[in-house]
Amino acid sequence: MRESPIAVTARDLERRFGDFIAVDRVSFEVKTGEIFGFLGPNGSGKSTTIRMLTGILAPSFGGGAVGGYDIVAEAEKIKAHIGYMSQKFSLYEDLTVEENIDFYGGIYRIPRNRRDSRKEWVLDMAGLRDHRKARTSVLSAGWKQRLALGCAVLHEPSVIFLDEPTSGVDPLSRRRFWDLIYALSAKGVTVFVTTHYMEEAEYCDRLGLIHRGELIAIGSPHELKTDLMKESVVEVICDRPQDAIGEIEDMAEIKGIALFGRGLHVVAADAAGAERALRQRLTARGYRIEGITTVTPSLEDVFVSLIEARDQARQQAEKSKTEEGQIGDQTKQTQQQRT
Repeated sequence: MRESPIAVTARDLERRFGDFIAVDRVSFEVKTGEIFGFLGPNGSGKSTTIRMLTGILAPSFGGGAVGGYDIVAEAEKIKAHIGYMSQKFSLYEDLTVEENIDFYGGIYRIPRNRRDSRKEWVLDMAGLRDHRKARTSVLSAGWKQRLALGCAVLHEPSVIFLDEPTSGVDPLSRRRFWDLIYALSAKGVTVFVTTHYMEEAEYCDRLGLIHRGELIAIGSPHELKTDLMKESVVEVICDRPQDAIGEIEDMAEIKGIALFGRGLHVVAADAAGAERALRQRLTARGYRIEGITTVTPSLEDVFVSLIEARDQARQQAEKSKTEEGQIGDQTKQTQQQRT
């Protein structure tokens, strides 16, 4: 691939399916060697964005580049130089672990004198040396994901795209999978990964938050949690937190509330005032309080806050547009009556 400090670029990237806008004018850059995460709920446009960047799907508008190759004009070159692990398990269940690796070695046209050494590397990397003769179908979900990653990087690409790579696997397997991602990044590989797991997003160097096809924020996890949220977050640890929501949701000091772990995260403009009011209300209602403190927002807090702000702005814009239309109709009626 062409050497550059920027491995992936998206410029006003858009994809429409009829009248539906799956990706709406998204722009960002991913640095070489970076672990870049795309965080968003299912259906937010993450997979569609990856498919455009990997040359699988043509954009409806805009453009971009991966490894210096244009995603529209040089899509086939991109496919030959990247690693791609799709959301759906893409290996052959009826082949053994070793046979799957051999198959992908042929697909990627790895020279015969290097195929054996690359295969052994994948088996070691994925921890599958003792399972090389096992049929892929009998592997656990975690082992299958490791094998899929190994096959995706068999040809030593400088950029890899991982679409929801740990979906459906247990937390321990997810953590081990990320250890493999870190090892690849340490060797200078650029990793573009999509996820809807908030805790998993913390592992990325930088994140893009995507909602309804729009990129609503971008930055490191620390930057997103400390710079983007204007309100404060008050953590309330008390007994019966689910019931406590009903007791405090009508308080004027509160702008939002959600279950978080074994307590509540309460969004407030004035943290000190909210702490006092919450303690007074819950104590009066008979709740046992273990602690009420102001905390650093979680990524989930930030995401929810940004989505609510975006939705409120959209609703206000639609309301203003409707009111302008009504005023225009009234003005037209008045002019017609005068004439």
